[in-house]
Amino acid sequence: MSCTCRAWGSVCLSVAFVWQLYTIFLLVHLHESVPGIRHSRYLFLAMAAFGKRLGKVAAVFPIMYLSGGTCVMLIITGGGTMRLLFKTLCDDEHGQSCNAHSLTGAEWFLVFTCVAILIAQLPNLNSMAAVSFAGAVTAITYCTLFWALSVKKGRPNAVSYSSSLSRDSSPVAKISDILNAIGIIVLAFRGHNVLLEIQGTLPSDFKETSKEPMRRGVSISYVFIAMCVFPLAIAGFWAYGNQASTTISSLIIDDKGLFTSFPQLHKKQVTKFSMGAVYILVITHCLSSYQIYAMPVFDNLELRYTTIKNQKCSRVVRTCIRLFFGGLTFFIAVTFPFLPSLAALLGGFTLVPVTYAYPCFMWLALKKPRPRGAVWCFNFALGCLGMLLSVLLVAAAIRTLADKGLKANFFKP
Repeated sequence: MSCTCRAWGSVCLSVAFVWQLYTIFLLVHLHESVPGIRHSRYLFLAMAAFGKRLGKVAAVFPIMYLSGGTCVMLIITGGGTMRLLFKTLCDDEHGQSCNAHSLTGAEWFLVFTCVAILIAQLPNLNSMAAVSFAGAVTAITYCTLFWALSVKKGRPNAVSYSSSLSRDSSPVAKISDILNAIGIIVLAFRGHNVLLEIQGTLPSDFKETSKEPMRRGVSISYVFIAMCVFPLAIAGFWAYGNQASTTISSLIIDDKGLFTSFPQLHKKQVTKFSMGAVYILVITHCLSSYQIYAMPVFDNLELRYTTIKNQKCSRVVRTCIRLFFGGLTFFIAVTFPFLPSLAALLGGFTLVPVTYAYPCFMWLALKKPRPRGAVWCFNFALGCLGMLLSVLLVAAAIRTLADKGLKANFFKP
């Protein structure tokens, strides 16, 4: 059973990795599909491919959610990790808490948001190179530390690799659980909504477009992503089996999440310094990721201001825009701290089409390969499969919420 579960998990992870990497390369090529025109926003590319009205209908909400919603998720994750860091540093070797007063969940969210908005005063994506580099280094480091420590410390007692599917469950329940598991893997990859904006920062002319340097950058970055994702998945399953968290929402904030279960299972083997270092790396990564996903929103708000006022944004206006967005995402994070529990539902009809389906259809609309040819059939089939996957994941998420319910702890992070 162990080999079977690991094999199916590895196959699904590999298929999702290759699939979304293929659609990324499609977007890289479509960025300058028309000579002299650069589609530096996903929405603009969708409007060019599908038409103005259909492009907006298909892409506006997914892009808004994948930018603003991801920032809300990062506040919840970063604030929750700050709370875990405080608890780790405060507790003694016997698990007894010190007398220091910990902040509430909302206060930790506020601390994270204030630091994020302070960093967000950088004017544009071109100035984010150092922040992005820091986020990449910290992500690689904490992923490597996590799987390396898991292997080094060995498997805890009573690790089970048996399937979590109950024999007494109905076929519908089993299919729903399988789809939810696939959804966890599929939703692990994101970033297509900001890819074109990043490519838009590269120089381009008629002799040498941004396609080649962007393609090289994507290839190198995904080598590092593979070095993080695959060892973490394989070593994590080997070390913890089905004791590891099975939902995206409980990676950090739930009591059964990876970063809380690890010190609990190895509390006598892992030092406070090791866990504290991992938490700091996670917080740093969340802060840098917040900047990358928030910058397109800042650009759009500044563009709207410039269009209406017919003047450039001053530093005061730019600061006010960032404060407004930071306050809005903080308010949503405090109001809906259970939002990660809806990740499968929201991601099913936002992230999945944007990542796995739309690029294929946009390629067909803009490049116009030979109808019924091999390239046309492949992209059409892949796009349809992506849309079907989106529908199935949404249906499975709805059934799971209806069956298990939702802990809607409004204003109680």
